[in-house]
Amino acid sequence: MKKGDFIWSGVLICIIAVLAIPSSREVFMEATGAHPYIGGFLKFAVLATMGDLLGARILYKDWKIPVGVFYRAIVWGIIGVVTTYGMSIYSSGVGQAQVDDMLPFEGIAFANALFKSATMNILMSPTVFLFHKVMDCFIDKKYEVGKGIKVKLKDVVNIVDWNAYLGFSVLKTIPFFWIPCHTIVFLFPAEYRVIASAFASIALGLILALANKSKVAV
Repeated sequence: MKKGDFIWSGVLICIIAVLAIPSSREVFMEATGAHPYIGGFLKFAVLATMGDLLGARILYKDWKIPVGVFYRAIVWGIIGVVTTYGMSIYSSGVGQAQVDDMLPFEGIAFANALFKSATMNILMSPTVFLFHKVMDCFIDKKYEVGKGIKVKLKDVVNIVDWNAYLGFSVLKTIPFFWIPCHTIVFLFPAEYRVIASAFASIALGLILALANKSKVAV
């Protein structure tokens, strides 16, 4: 194991410890409950970035810090804010739709969680994925051209891998990863859902890295 492995694992263990120890968990939940958007920002900025780093570690067999990692973490944080808001909106909306007989199986926890997950991911995730991909490409382009040179929107749009966005991110990860994953997340108490979703980003980073690694091997 390399030094980076210990650092990454140590950070993850510390986060898990905060959630596992009752006293620290209570403080953490009170703080994030009082400031949900700040909490959502920090959860995703830290955990999703850790997922990116883990993916790179597996793919390149070494720890590589992506260029603009601070800005990429901010992008993840913004996604965390949107996810915090979206989970509340879609959770309430699906529940009300069941009450109004617009969706079946009212009172069945699994059906309720599945409807929430499917609705949120089908309606919100494509936009979130596109935002993330465009911002990633923007950061890459900005570091490529250097300081003082303006990056235009068309320059970013031209380097987006639209086939990967539609064929993989939208048509594969949504039905086969995010909908099942968020179905489980929506079975959790509301206060744990955002951080559970952020942890899922680590799992997705691992899956993507293994998939890319297998392609390279072929």
